[in-house]
Amino acid sequence: MLTTERLILRPFEEGDAAALFAYWQHPTVHCFVPSRLDSMEQAVERARKRAAEREYCFAVVLKETGEVIGEVEAYPESGDPHNPDAPRDTFSPCWMLHPARQGRGYALEATRAFLDYLFRQKGARRVYAYVEEDNLPGQRLCERLGMRREGLFLEFVSFVSNPDGSPLYENTMQYALLRREWPGL
Repeated sequence: MLTTERLILRPFEEGDAAALFAYWQHPTVHCFVPSRLDSMEQAVERARKRAAEREYCFAVVLKETGEVIGEVEAYPESGDPHNPDAPRDTFSPCWMLHPARQGRGYALEATRAFLDYLFRQKGARRVYAYVEEDNLPGQRLCERLGMRREGLFLEFVSFVSNPDGSPLYENTMQYALLRREWPGL
């Protein structure tokens, strides 16, 4: 469990299904659309799976009320996909907050604590994030975390369709941060 001034980051519990459903039924960012929840039954199943992921996936909870308002997650991956023996010291964090809780600094607070956890406790050497070109709040968050923009991938990926049903390919930015750049290390 991680704590900040206003938040607790803790492993999910099966009882978090209603909270999951509240923010996953209408993802505000296209990259989360494929993970959208359409029913409470799906939310119960996702809560059950999330509850089993106790090391790299955390519910973001308001200290004051105990309300689950979102999540942060990242899983170790190799920095060299061509070498099966390479250290798994690279992480790509994702964060998701209920739309009603956005714009209050919770994402920054939660993600900063999560990155600190990855660097200090999980041996992260590098973290990176993909952010769609039109997701200005996501870009600002990466920059406020000290991440640098490393590239822009034109028409990189499609998560949604155009009105005619054809894929809508989005320009995607990559941000990254190295362990040696994290404050206090």
